Amino acid sequence: MDIRAMLAGLAFGLMWSSAFTSARMIVAEAPPLTALSLRFLVSGVIGMAIAYALGQRARLSAAQWRATVIFGLCQNALYLGLNFIAMQTVEASLASIVASTMPLWVALVGVSFFGQTVRPIGWIGLIAGIAGAALIMGTRVQAGADPFGLLLCAIGVASLSAATLSVRVASAGGNRLMVVGLQMMVGSIALLPFAMIYEFPTLDVTLTPRLTLAFLYTTLIPGLLATLVWFWLVERIGAVRAATFHFLNPFFGVAIAALLLGETIGTLDIVGVAIIAAGILAVQLSKEAPQTEKRTA
Repeated sequence: MDIRAMLAGLAFGLMWSSAFTSARMIVAEAPPLTALSLRFLVSGVIGMAIAYALGQRARLSAAQWRATVIFGLCQNALYLGLNFIAMQTVEASLASIVASTMPLWVALVGVSFFGQTVRPIGWIGLIAGIAGAALIMGTRVQAGADPFGLLLCAIGVASLSAATLSVRVASAGGNRLMVVGLQMMVGSIALLPFAMIYEFPTLDVTLTPRLTLAFLYTTLIPGLLATLVWFWLVERIGAVRAATFHFLNPFFGVAIAALLLGETIGTLDIVGVAIIAAGILAVQLSKEAPQTEKRTA
């Protein structure tokens, strides 16, 4: 793996993990679906405008349009929508830990539905990762974590797994930034009716410095830049190698939430995070195929 991809992967892990803390700040002061729909709208308009200025156009093949819509619905509307709702009652650190198990579920889907083979180290990683997640969730539920919020996070991870499988198809035509902007717009349009039905009638938002900064950060950094970096990584080094960087998310997510939100991290949380990270890394390394995945310049 070249140094540019390595640095981009580290940056992606940091940006992606930080989104849970900024989202927690937002939903503490604003309706989740309204805030998220607006975030996608702003991110989408900015992304498409920059893409247009760079000469990119929304001329996608039927397969690319289909993948873009699937990605926008699964990652933005479902995964992030459910997570924003859940984080009204679930701590940012716990939401980030649940989301970080995504590579494990992608591997399980590959084995169950696409006939992919997993080497022994991969199976050990899968079992360890799921056990680590169960350890943390069980401990947190006993400590009073909201089970319904956790369920929403889990459903969101399933949606994110489906979105991940569509990334390479969506960005295959080269209009990477335009595709990022389009899938943001898909998420905004999909969430708007639900925001209008459930949140608009009682909408009451007071703009505070914390809400404004958290919204701008979430919109521009995890929302736009991190997605663009993820698309670039998948194109450059392949989905398997790119997904390896998700093993950093449990550490980053927990550390950022503790630093900025003062969330308490217990000993079993640290143990569970380490087990999940090791499991994700083992799964990804078991699927490494240097001879079959060509490097994209």
